[in-house]
Amino acid sequence: MTAAPLTIAVTGLNATDNPGPGVGVIRALRAHPDFQGRIVGLAYDSLDPGIYAHDLVDDVFLMPYPSQGLAAFSTRLAEVHGRVPFDVVIPTLDAEIPTFIDLEPQLRTLGIGSFLPSQELFDLRSKAHLAHLGEIANINTPATRVIADPNDLRQLEGKLEYPFWVKGAYYGATEVHDVHEAIAAYHQMVAKWGVPVIAQAGVDGDEIDVVAVGDGEGGMVGAVPMRKRLLTDKGKGWAGIAIRDPEIEELSRRYFAATKWRGPCEIEMMRSQSGELHLLEINPRFPAWCYLSAGAGMNLPWAVAQLAAGRDVAPMHEYEVGKMFVRISLDQIVSLSDFESIAATGELHRCTPGDAS
Repeated sequence: MTAAPLTIAVTGLNATDNPGPGVGVIRALRAHPDFQGRIVGLAYDSLDPGIYAHDLVDDVFLMPYPSQGLAAFSTRLAEVHGRVPFDVVIPTLDAEIPTFIDLEPQLRTLGIGSFLPSQELFDLRSKAHLAHLGEIANINTPATRVIADPNDLRQLEGKLEYPFWVKGAYYGATEVHDVHEAIAAYHQMVAKWGVPVIAQAGVDGDEIDVVAVGDGEGGMVGAVPMRKRLLTDKGKGWAGIAIRDPEIEELSRRYFAATKWRGPCEIEMMRSQSGELHLLEINPRFPAWCYLSAGAGMNLPWAVAQLAAGRDVAPMHEYEVGKMFVRISLDQIVSLSDFESIAATGELHRCTPGDAS
């Protein structure tokens, strides 16, 4: 029996040279042969490119930034649900995940499903707690220091060798080669993301990223590892290839078994020149390149949509090794009326709300 169509809300439509994951998630959802529902985009800026992708989103609504407070965000989400009722929501940005975790009881009251970790797990996988996470999951991690004051960087002599990485609380990583570069990078990260800032030892080798989903009970719904083949000047993957490696799969399983993570995540690791795997960080949502999972035959965004709707999803094991993604930058042609609609009213519709297509 075919399952009922789902209306799915997705955030993160900022598909720039440092893209949000929302467009990749939506492309994966629409690529699944069983998809026959509606996509509601939740955007934070009227110039987020994903707003104007006519073949991807049926409705778009502007949201207040989570930093404006839970009440404002909650009120707007209820308004959106009143305009176009949606069955599940897939948040895709680090900074908004805690807000959606806080709102889970309200979402359930409205009949909206989600598939998210607890706040405790969200905090555990933060960069500041990486060493502790490595201990409980028995995973190697680079030496890491939490920096709350730029003067702390002067005390790292003999503790972290240059070059090392200075990372923001949510996003961003800058390789530094001396204390002056480290202090400059610290102030840049604080200006964008606040404190703390993380100093992390560098590991020479090949970076490997894994898009994965945990079932919340210690199991892994599925995982697709990728090796980056081309990077932007921001260090973002512009091309990558799906690989298979039993050690990578075992590390991923250890993470889920130790934490009981619930929902999607990106596991970033480095294989050192000696062959050892080191966990670099856990991102608590789908990565921007998650469409590769659908292209390789393991559609993880679709799995999360089903789980959020309360449907059973069997663990997935098979995907096609050697499938690649190569990102493209293109110009969208947009009607001024579309921009005026989203900018003036905070919403845009491709068809009448309530229609199924």
